[in-house]
Amino acid sequence: MDHNRSGMSSMTMAMSATGTGMAMPTSTAAMSGGHGGMSMGGSCKISMLWNWYTIDSCFLARSWHVTSKGMFAGSCIGVILLVISLEFLRRAGKEYDRYIISQYSRSLAPAQNASSSSSTNNDIAKGASANVAGAACIPTTQRFRPNLLQQAVRALLHMLQFAVAYFVMLLAMYYNGYIIICIFIGAYLGYFIFGWEIFQVSAGGKDRMEEQVTVCCG
Repeated sequence: MDHNRSGMSSMTMAMSATGTGMAMPTSTAAMSGGHGGMSMGGSCKISMLWNWYTIDSCFLARSWHVTSKGMFAGSCIGVILLVISLEFLRRAGKEYDRYIISQYSRSLAPAQNASSSSSTNNDIAKGASANVAGAACIPTTQRFRPNLLQQAVRALLHMLQFAVAYFVMLLAMYYNGYIIICIFIGAYLGYFIFGWEIFQVSAGGKDRMEEQVTVCCG
C-alpha cells in the first residue's frame, strides 16, 4: 500500500514538473518583443515607447492587425480621414448653431415688420422727437434658447465629436510615428477644408474665442 502511495506521489511530482516546464516557454513567448515592446496573440507588436512598426503592428483591436505594407498604407489613410471627419463634425456643429439662430431670426421678422410699421405711424403722429426717444428704448440684445429637438441634435453632434476625438487619442497612445504623423496631416487638411470660414470683423475677433484646438477634448 505504501509502495502505491509513493508511486502516485512520484507521478504527480513528475506531471507538475512537466507542466511547469511547458508553461515557461509560453509565458516567455508572450512577453517577447524587448525594448518596451510586447507580442500579443503571437504576432502583434505593441510598444509603450516611440516606434516605427509597420508589419505586424496592431491598433485598437486584435482584428486590426497589419499584415502587409498595403494594409498599413490603408490604415494611415483611414487615420487621416478619421481626423478630417473630426474637423467636419466641429464645423457641422457651428453651422447648425448658425442655422437655428437664422431660423429664429426669420420667425421674428413678421413681428419686427409689424412693429416697424406701427412705429412709423406713431412717428407721423408724434413727430421726429418722439421717434428718437422710441428708438432709444429698443433693446439691442436678444436671447435665444434652442428647443428640445434642436438641443438633442446639438448634443448628438457633440457626442460624435467626443467619440471620434477619443478614438484619435487612443491611436496616438500606440506611439507609432507613422500614425502620429498621419494624425497631424489629418488635422491640417481637416482644418484647411472645414475651418475656412467668414470672420465677423465687427465682432473684433470675439467670434474666434470658442475655437477648439485640442483633439482629446472633443
